[in-house]
Amino acid sequence: MSKKILEIKELKREFLVGSETVRALKGINFEVDAGEFVTIMGSSGSGKTTLLNILGCLDKPTIGDYFLDGVDVKKLSRDELAQLRNHKIGFVFQAYNLLPRTTALENVELPLLYNKEISAAERRDRAIHALESVKLADRFDHTPSQLSGGQQQRVAIARALVNQPVMILADEATGNLDSRTSYEIMALMQELNTVQGKTIVFVTHEPDIASFSSRTIQLRDGRIQKDTRNENKKNAKEVLDNLPVTDDY
Repeated sequence: MSKKILEIKELKREFLVGSETVRALKGINFEVDAGEFVTIMGSSGSGKTTLLNILGCLDKPTIGDYFLDGVDVKKLSRDELAQLRNHKIGFVFQAYNLLPRTTALENVELPLLYNKEISAAERRDRAIHALESVKLADRFDHTPSQLSGGQQQRVAIARALVNQPVMILADEATGNLDSRTSYEIMALMQELNTVQGKTIVFVTHEPDIASFSSRTIQLRDGRIQKDTRNENKKNAKEVLDNLPVTDDY
């Protein structure tokens, strides 16, 4: 029996805007098993951002339950939520969110600074291993300004991996990248999923990016419109290999 990483039950989120109640999520139900690669899609106003904030433990539902790796998120205090985020979730953002004057290695080490049980030597070893896993072994000492957009996103992915989380949560992680670089990042995500067994929840508005995952959840007006297995999942490395060579690359 597969282990459940995410369990979402009758999730609702309402906001009071002036005198009006905005119902951003209207009863969401789904589960994600360990080792799944799931994309969440939805246009502006679908509830995608609200759901992302709840999945990332940055917000709590008005009604309903959210279990992350068996932990009832609703019952946690603010400090406990922060600890859960740091230990269980690896975040990858559209804008990379790297410290500009800090090397790739130091950027990846950052999440471990909050863990007093890890020594400086182990912190460095873990960061090196994480950068090696995203094919950046030769870029340890480079600052973000010395890296391409794709390389910066790889540093961000290494940072997400360094705490050995139960889930990688990516928010439009290819949104700032050109097509070729986007496919390189998706090839890396597929490798992390299939070779290393990482559970990935990837929020995107791009259907071609969703086609690289094994399952897509489509949101509309605060509800799940579709939850489908991607029977014709694309292989990002194959797509990359078949891209025409142009003067831009």
